[in-house]
Amino acid sequence: MPLLDSIQSPADLKPLNAEQRKLLAAEIRQVILKTVSANGGHLATNLGSVELSLALHTVYDSPTDKIVLDTGHQGYTHKLVTGRAARFGTLRQMGGLSGFLKRDESEHDAFGAGHAATSISAAAGMAVARDLLKTREHVVCVIGDSSIPNGMAFEALNDLGQRKTDILVVLNDNEMSISRPVGALSKYFSRIITGRTYNGMRERWEAFAKGLPHIGAQVAKLSHLAEEFAKSMISPGVFFEELGFTYVGPVDGHDCEATIQILKRIKTTLKGPVLLHAVTRKGKGFAPAEKDPICYHGAKGFDVATGALPAAKPGAPPSWSGAFSAMLLRTAQQDPRVAVITPAMIEGSSLQAFERQIPARLFDVGIAEEHAVTLAAGMATRGIRPVVAIYSTFFQRGFDQAVHDVALQKLPVVFALDRSGLVGDDGPTHHGVLDIAILRPVPHFVLMAPSDATEMSRMLATGLSLKGPCAIRVPRGVAIAGDGLSPDEALPLGKGRVLREGRDACVVAYGLCVSEALRAAEALQADGISLHVVDARFAKPLDGALLEDCARRFDVMLTAEDGVVTGGFGAGVLERLADAGLVPAHFARLGVPDEWVEHGTPEQLRAKCGYDAAGIAAKVRALVGKAKFKVA
Repeated sequence: MPLLDSIQSPADLKPLNAEQRKLLAAEIRQVILKTVSANGGHLATNLGSVELSLALHTVYDSPTDKIVLDTGHQGYTHKLVTGRAARFGTLRQMGGLSGFLKRDESEHDAFGAGHAATSISAAAGMAVARDLLKTREHVVCVIGDSSIPNGMAFEALNDLGQRKTDILVVLNDNEMSISRPVGALSKYFSRIITGRTYNGMRERWEAFAKGLPHIGAQVAKLSHLAEEFAKSMISPGVFFEELGFTYVGPVDGHDCEATIQILKRIKTTLKGPVLLHAVTRKGKGFAPAEKDPICYHGAKGFDVATGALPAAKPGAPPSWSGAFSAMLLRTAQQDPRVAVITPAMIEGSSLQAFERQIPARLFDVGIAEEHAVTLAAGMATRGIRPVVAIYSTFFQRGFDQAVHDVALQKLPVVFALDRSGLVGDDGPTHHGVLDIAILRPVPHFVLMAPSDATEMSRMLATGLSLKGPCAIRVPRGVAIAGDGLSPDEALPLGKGRVLREGRDACVVAYGLCVSEALRAAEALQADGISLHVVDARFAKPLDGALLEDCARRFDVMLTAEDGVVTGGFGAGVLERLADAGLVPAHFARLGVPDEWVEHGTPEQLRAKCGYDAAGIAAKVRALVGKAKFKVA
């Protein structure tokens, strides 16, 4: 029987010996590889954190002790040893386990997370609550080296250092090409700096320098500054020590036994905030992922035996992201004012070709969404035309900057909101369904959503021609081919278009829902129902004349959007018609309901929410039926 089958809770880890833990780590890696190759998920980071996770759960007593994991990219081992191994095969499947941490999935998930850099703040809150309640549990958080530069993480570190509360922050540093030599030097110089010989020499030098006539004090001060500078260059812990943390490390995060011993000493002997610097390797145990951790960060459909990834089909249409980035590259080659800013999303937003061909005008700022937005604002004041390529769900972090730094100053910044709509397997932390409702009330913001790839290119041209900010939705999935018209021609601002004439009902669709509405019209034709289909193109400004004309012609009218109906596109249409006194007798808004939508494929989720082609057709039938019954 596999050893993993006997692990029902973290308590079952504690009796294991070193060899058993080694065997368990190997079994866990195989389970992760098997599941992620079939279901998709975050592979390289999870493979790299197996031993570190086992060590934490061996030393600490979850759920009494609180273990907070940042984003959940390193949460699979945690799930497997906290009673979810039997269901791990359902990872990221509709009705199955989430790919991230969720408080309502397990009592061991102390804090839900899908966005980076929340762990230190959340753990700090738990530690403060513990002190207020006078309980005795330990609080531990794990954060990756790419997340800790985020402003929120620095804010939390700064606060913890001055509070002096008991907490352990584990920095999972998996950039091995840098960390190994720095770690070795750090250990070497730490021994020198803390050694008796070095300190004796330092004391004698200080005494000698201070005795020099007239300049002794200055020489001693300069020597001290030089020493601190040298230490900061060779010891990664100096920064954290200056913040008020006790720094421990670097340690080999793959040496489970050594990590356990260090954690035990920290747990029993150290007080106040402690930072443990653990060095790991992304993709550990799976050679292809070790060699290319970026490619295997989120992978699906690969061969576990060979590591071979699914080959791209010749002539396959590009993704929406790929199509947009190609348009952006072509535009930037023609216009030297165009620059791109992205918060650690070069691969996610398909910007690799842009980076290769125009590297001087691509700015990857790391996981720093707020900085990305205001950086773009600053560039715009000097005549640059910045395009911020950012996931819709991560744009939420930069909302204040979009309001205060961009919109308030009417600056021409284009936001390409990648992964907009219900994105699927990553679930509610990654669904991009709030951006329309968030941005619609902001003055001077133009909101656009393409129905096909050509329309998206026109919207980019439109955005770059504006004197103020705009947002263009870029859905997930395969791009819909365009109509063959000029892709570089800017659209008339705020003007929609009629794609299909009808007589019985009207649907005004936005973005991805246009194609669903057209399919619904085909299905309804078999029932003798003629559906009028409008592509709104803009959520702001709306095409008031077109909407009012539809409202006068049709008693049955619907809106369809790949976003929340509360405050979304449909709400804007309803507001406009209400102001004109033209709300049809039978009006409905289709989109994401006022609740969190779980994970599943985008097709499954759109069907569940009722705004796919079948859902639109069903709603039209129901409303047309009501309208005819009322007339009769």
